[in-house]
Amino acid sequence: MIKILNYNDVNKETIFCRGTDSSEVGPLVSEILKNVKEKKDSALLSYCMQFDGAAPKSLEVTDTEIRQGFASVDQRFIDILKKAAENITAFHRHQIRSSFMLNENDGIIIGQKIVPLDKVGVYVPGGTASYPSSVLMNCIPAKLAGVNEIIMVTPVKNGTVSPVIIAAAKIAGVDRIFKVGGAQAVAALSYGTETIPKVDKIVGPGNAFVAEAKKQVFGTVDIDMIAGPSEILVIADKTCNPKYVAADMLSQAEHDKMASAVLVTDSKELASAVSIELENQLSLLPRKEIARYSIENNGKIIVTDNIRTALKIANDIAPEHLELCVDNPFDYLDSIRNAGSVFLGKNCPEALGDYFAGPNHTLPTNGTAKFSSPLSVDDFVKKYQYTYYTEAALSKAAEDIAYFAEKEGLSAHSKSVTVRFEG
Repeated sequence: MIKILNYNDVNKETIFCRGTDSSEVGPLVSEILKNVKEKKDSALLSYCMQFDGAAPKSLEVTDTEIRQGFASVDQRFIDILKKAAENITAFHRHQIRSSFMLNENDGIIIGQKIVPLDKVGVYVPGGTASYPSSVLMNCIPAKLAGVNEIIMVTPVKNGTVSPVIIAAAKIAGVDRIFKVGGAQAVAALSYGTETIPKVDKIVGPGNAFVAEAKKQVFGTVDIDMIAGPSEILVIADKTCNPKYVAADMLSQAEHDKMASAVLVTDSKELASAVSIELENQLSLLPRKEIARYSIENNGKIIVTDNIRTALKIANDIAPEHLELCVDNPFDYLDSIRNAGSVFLGKNCPEALGDYFAGPNHTLPTNGTAKFSSPLSVDDFVKKYQYTYYTEAALSKAAEDIAYFAEKEGLSAHSKSVTVRFEG
């Protein structure tokens, strides 16, 4: 059974199951990264044998395999993928930013250029479940940003990439797909091998080994984030249907055993009804063992005096997903400061965001929503700035610049300006 707690009795630091212990996986990942960096493709093939049971004839998915995989997916799902892609594209298109140039003072031009990354690596899980939604969410913003080449890596089953992953990759505009997963895939993207090119940035979710690998290669390449277990915080009032609330909590609990699903409500009656409903729905889930472990070990129902207190909890813990299952949810929107993605009202389950609505589902976890944001077009561009001064413009500023430099004790900085006017 899920725990039902009074807000005053809750340890605020343990509302969600958070944090990852890299003490065990860290050394193993370091060894894998080193091996791939030194031995390249031969190391990758060796790890394919070790973890997948066989080494593929070709690490790269061929055009024939892509055509066959795409053709094997039912047309209804293809149509749904395309609808989802249209929604994701429409949302993220508004994130595209422009370069700018300022020429407001005589003889001075300053500006900023927005430049897309050249190569991006996208990791797509292929373990306990395949996630074509992750392909769309990670690749479409990259394409809109103007990334030159998108390289996808994904684990294989029986030597083949999941057809639904191939279909999503084709729709999202992925350029090349490789049959490798785990920390070794992260290593290949970071350092490059004879077959897999080195990229500038790696995005996409993965298990503890993938997360640790991304953490260790950061600096060699950029990464999107270090993702922790899935989280959902549902704020619900007494008017909510307990069946809906329970279903929404279980939608995250079924991800993995470390996922956290928490309900905060001002109604003791709703709390009890949701607890009962969780038990009823759990028994019907194909992934019930995973979901039950998550609910019983990490799940909580917290009873507060009012919805405003519930919002304070949300801001304190900064959940990955926040559902406001209340009347007039827009009345509370401005009160939310820390959340990855917010779902407003009683007809907006978190699954809308996972698959279809358009906003990105790659979100900050572990409380990092206090200072970071969902994946966006911004993650796939870089910026550089530029400055131009005429001789006359520099002359007007020279004394101020030189004086500033001397205050910092950097006389060569000062000289680099004044030398131009010594005659």
